[in-house]
Amino acid sequence: MFSTSELLATTPPEDIAGARSMAHNATQIAALAALANLAPRPDYSHTALRWNAASGAFETDPMDSHDGLIFIQITLSPLTMRLVRGGEAIAILELDDVSEADCLAWLDEGLIEHGLYPASAVKHPFKLPRDVADIDRFKSAGLEPALLALGRWYDLASRQLLTFASKNDSISPGPGPIYCWPHHFDIATYVAFETNGNGAARGVGVGMSPGDSSYSEPYFYVNPWPHLSADSLPPLPTPGHWHTDGFVGAVATASEVLTLDDTDGALSDFIDSAFAVGREKLRA
Repeated sequence: MFSTSELLATTPPEDIAGARSMAHNATQIAALAALANLAPRPDYSHTALRWNAASGAFETDPMDSHDGLIFIQITLSPLTMRLVRGGEAIAILELDDVSEADCLAWLDEGLIEHGLYPASAVKHPFKLPRDVADIDRFKSAGLEPALLALGRWYDLASRQLLTFASKNDSISPGPGPIYCWPHHFDIATYVAFETNGNGAARGVGVGMSPGDSSYSEPYFYVNPWPHLSADSLPPLPTPGHWHTDGFVGAVATASEVLTLDDTDGALSDFIDSAFAVGREKLRA
């Protein structure tokens, strides 16, 4: 039986970038189906996906078709797009040597067949990262180990966030749903300490990014809002450090996480401690 850290270490974190870009592109296309067919929410969460650890997949919220609820699923190993109804895949597209245009056309055909609006009828109101926007063809051959590793990082993040949200469910308004966002591809919850007419005001975002322009590898973050002053930040427990370039938040990179003997326990301690700092600084 391999430990969490041993499984995660089988693929160096910095080697996940190519798989991350391919998977991110697939999920943002799936999110277009949600954007076209689900009632809008002010925070854009109707386009967010959820991580299903049992399936190793990202899933949109269900859409009400003329023959039952359907959701779009993106599996990582292998990289596929699926239309799922009643717990069964009713259509599967393997995302290897498939153009982005053909993927979108395939999705449109499946949606229209079931009385839903095509994904191509809408566009996201944000710019995708360059590494994702530059993809015009899915190529997953040779990325299998990295895609599998990417899924393991989402598994770890999902476990951590579920535990964290449960610990803090007495806070009001408290932890929101655990979503994977199509813009940054991070998986996160937001603990709101108060609300205003436009949604959450003071609060703390807790999540994991699979890597971005700040770090080329996955990293866990605890980001208070409004951002804290970079002056007089208290020490953080291993493996965390304060990030102050562009945003102020507590960060633990994948490389730092892999130095832990007790990955789940020590990472949970880091998240709890950083959250406590954010809560105290925001006086919530």
